[in-house]
Amino acid sequence: MPHKLTRSFFDRSVHEVAPDLIGASFLFKGVGGVIVEVEAYHHTDPAAHSYRGETPRNAVMFGPPGFAYVYRSYGIHWCVNFVCEAKGSASAVLIRAIQPTQGLAAMRRRRGMDDERLLCAGPGRICEALAITIAHNGLPLDRAPFELRSRSEPVEVASGPRIGITKAADLPWRYVLKGSRYLSKPLRQPA
Repeated sequence: MPHKLTRSFFDRSVHEVAPDLIGASFLFKGVGGVIVEVEAYHHTDPAAHSYRGETPRNAVMFGPPGFAYVYRSYGIHWCVNFVCEAKGSASAVLIRAIQPTQGLAAMRRRRGMDDERLLCAGPGRICEALAITIAHNGLPLDRAPFELRSRSEPVEVASGPRIGITKAADLPWRYVLKGSRYLSKPLRQPA
């Protein structure tokens, strides 16, 4: 039986939280679906926004776990992350893809497309489809407008290198629902 994910769920290593999010449901104002792809970013990781220390942009990562870290990527797309670990560790999980299950009409309208597979296949697409913006940065994940529930059944999680980064790109910190057709890109195995 799925249960609500509370902030304590996120108060663990980013490498425990990330694979445990695969198969969980993620809704924003009642719109969303099943998380099928995430990436872990640890504060010791050169690709993490927190690697060089706290800034106004990444300050949420240095706070307590269980909060949303929203930032703009390439000056175009919003991306949502879930802050993990103890306060000050500055680690987070980037939500890369979800399988849309609720509010499809709203997602199609916001994205201007009908292809269900592409509605939320990528972090920028997720935020556009769910209408998540910088206004939601720093909000708790266990309260409205967010709703997160544990997976309802066991799932098979696969891992491989992260994508869209140049630093520490070989680390197998991308976690996906094996066999999902809703991934942002196919999983490649480490070299």
